[in-house]
Amino acid sequence: MSGTLNKVMLIGHLGDEVKMHYFDGGNCIGRFPLATNETYINKSTNEKITSTEWHNLVVRNKAAEICEKYLSKGDKIYVEGRIKSRQWQAEDGTTKFTTEIQVTEFTFLNVKKDLDSNRQPSGSAPKGTSYERGDLPENDLPF
Repeated sequence: MSGTLNKVMLIGHLGDEVKMHYFDGGNCIGRFPLATNETYINKSTNEKITSTEWHNLVVRNKAAEICEKYLSKGDKIYVEGRIKSRQWQAEDGTTKFTTEIQVTEFTFLNVKKDLDSNRQPSGSAPKGTSYERGDLPENDLPF
């Protein structure tokens, strides 16, 4: 064991639809923001305060396609993954930075499409549907 760990576990709500990007060779990635909330009481005012943290999530290949198909803005999801920071050169020459969560596993906790219809249409992912990296063929992994 190397003595380090890069693991993230989040439960939150999608802040937008899954945005897909396709590459030559059939690979793809999906990106979406996830909101997590913290609520506490301000002791001096007894006011309830809610603080929202936004996370940029990235899913790859088959997992991205599953997320695009079943998830919508506002849906609740559990994800596991790792933190990845990257930088790139923008068109105007400036250097841009971002920190993302590279998702390795996820579980749908509630999907609005199912709640709206109040029953599960055929072909939809049921509540509690989960994906783990091992569910895909070895050659589908992004590394």
